[in-house]
Amino acid sequence: MTRPSRVAIILAALCASTSGQAIAQDASPNRSEIEALKAELARLSARIQQLETNFAENAEAAQTAQNTAMAEQSVAQTAASSTQEAALAAESVPQVTLKASPEVKDSRGFTFKPRGRINIDAGYISAPGSTGADSGFDAEARRIRLGASGKIPGGFGYKIEADFAENQTILTDAIVSYTDGELTLQAGQFNPFWGLEEISSSLHTSFLERSAWTDVLPFERRVGVAAIYKTDEFMIQGGVFSDNSEDLPNDNTSFDSRIVYAPKSGSTQLHFGGSVHYNKLGEGSEIRYRQRPLVHWTDNRFINTDRFSATSELGLGIEAAAIAGPFHVSVEGFRQSVNRPGALASPSFFGGSIEAGYFLTEGDSRGYKVGEFDRVKPNKPVGEGGTGAVQVNLRYDHLDMNSEGIIGGTQESLQASLIWTFTDYTRILFNYGLLSYDNAAFPTASGDTSYNVHVFGARAQVDF
Repeated sequence: MTRPSRVAIILAALCASTSGQAIAQDASPNRSEIEALKAELARLSARIQQLETNFAENAEAAQTAQNTAMAEQSVAQTAASSTQEAALAAESVPQVTLKASPEVKDSRGFTFKPRGRINIDAGYISAPGSTGADSGFDAEARRIRLGASGKIPGGFGYKIEADFAENQTILTDAIVSYTDGELTLQAGQFNPFWGLEEISSSLHTSFLERSAWTDVLPFERRVGVAAIYKTDEFMIQGGVFSDNSEDLPNDNTSFDSRIVYAPKSGSTQLHFGGSVHYNKLGEGSEIRYRQRPLVHWTDNRFINTDRFSATSELGLGIEAAAIAGPFHVSVEGFRQSVNRPGALASPSFFGGSIEAGYFLTEGDSRGYKVGEFDRVKPNKPVGEGGTGAVQVNLRYDHLDMNSEGIIGGTQESLQASLIWTFTDYTRILFNYGLLSYDNAAFPTASGDTSYNVHVFGARAQVDF
């Protein structure tokens, strides 16, 4: 209550008192009534004082509450600003995830991942001594590869990798790609499209080396451009290539395509495919098809056509596979026809293989993604309370390089392998092969070119 209000009330009370006195003079009131009026006036004055005090206290409390609310709002704004700044700072710091090797990714979508593999091979070859072919124990660093891969915003990607084995540096992959949904375009040096086993990584094969027909033919990475259309069950690949970067420049041009249908029947993964390869050779070209006895460390080729003139190659391949739990089977065949200049007869060579495998450890299965075999991931890896995945495999391999006067020899091979995959990225492999030759490139002392060669091999492997 303001001071003027208080004064007005007191004056009104005094007037009332004065009027009362006048009336009393007229009416001659008694003294007790006058005293009662004075007491009432004192009570009113005290009440006014109390109201003023309460008003002041309420005003002070309201101001305090307002100040507190403003302070809390300021703190909240500061906290929100700090949170936003922290979020922006977190987005600007690259995130690193670890899966065999670290992968770095920033907020814009750039990624970088180092990659590599090491294959150390050793073993023994037993061939008839009088052939002059090297026999006995040997070992090599089969592959020592280092590289990197990643993504660039906008759907782009890259991969580059080189091999440092055998005391030399060889470029393997150098790829720039663009992906939009189910379509991928890529350019650089990479594997053309020559069948299931050939296109699958050497990290995931069931034996030390791929089937003989994939090695005897000049299947190697080439510089070119390609398009790949892939869905969950279907894939078509096609490209135009020159030659391996080490052999350029030359006039060779190849056209390669492959189609794959990979449906599922219940829990069984099926795979069906076919491929076409046409290679136009430069004028005056010569080619040679030759093959080692299973392992890579020997330079002896018991299959060898020697060099002969050619103008082009045409290859047709078929492939099929199935993976059902711990069991898998795959079969492939490839026929390569060679056109020769002038009136020379055109030879046609054939190779094929069939393999089957089974995991002895519960819950393990061969890996697969559309168009190729993939990594085996043990259900109970070593280091996590398990023993890893143990797999046994058998393969029959046929190769016939005799045709139209070209005598390169034939090879029949029976092979067995045992693979122990400790973790997703480590394994050892043991391989035995019995190779039977006719028209072998190394005759015995008596001139015999039909004999057997025994091969034992082992590999220690790690990749990231």
